Amino acid sequence: MTKRVFLVFVLPVIFSLIFGAVVLSDILQKPDRELNMWPMSSGGLSSHSPIEIIGLSKQYSTSEPIEVQVKVNDSSFNCGDLYITIYSSGKSDVITQGGFFSQCFENESPIIPVGDEFSKIIDSPGSYDLVTEMVSNDLTTISTKETFTVK
Repeated sequence: MTKRVFLVFVLPVIFSLIFGAVVLSDILQKPDRELNMWPMSSGGLSSHSPIEIIGLSKQYSTSEPIEVQVKVNDSSFNCGDLYITIYSSGKSDVITQGGFFSQCFENESPIIPVGDEFSKIIDSPGSYDLVTEMVSNDLTTISTKETFTVK
């Protein structure tokens, strides 16, 4: 009975793992292939980013408001929700956040938020990360991050 259990249950699992490893190894050997473990998070700090932060200075005083807008360069993002979050630099502590829902570009201008503004004052000196994230109606996400200081 144990030979039958081995042949029916264990052997197919072993063969599946070996076959999967061979196929994955072959695919990753091709020069234009890469393994992207987090496909939902695209964007970043590249100069050709599909989303850009406009109006962010490198340094602010504790009484000066941080006012930014976002420019979306990806034509597939014509409507969606925009989130602007400020974190303590290098940490996941949220200092402040703004959510702008159902943002659709007016007159084909890629600048958002439309009809609203992101303006926050941070009264504690330090280094901060400003993260913008645009989630389209089909739940595709693009984001970028920039760092600034408050003195």
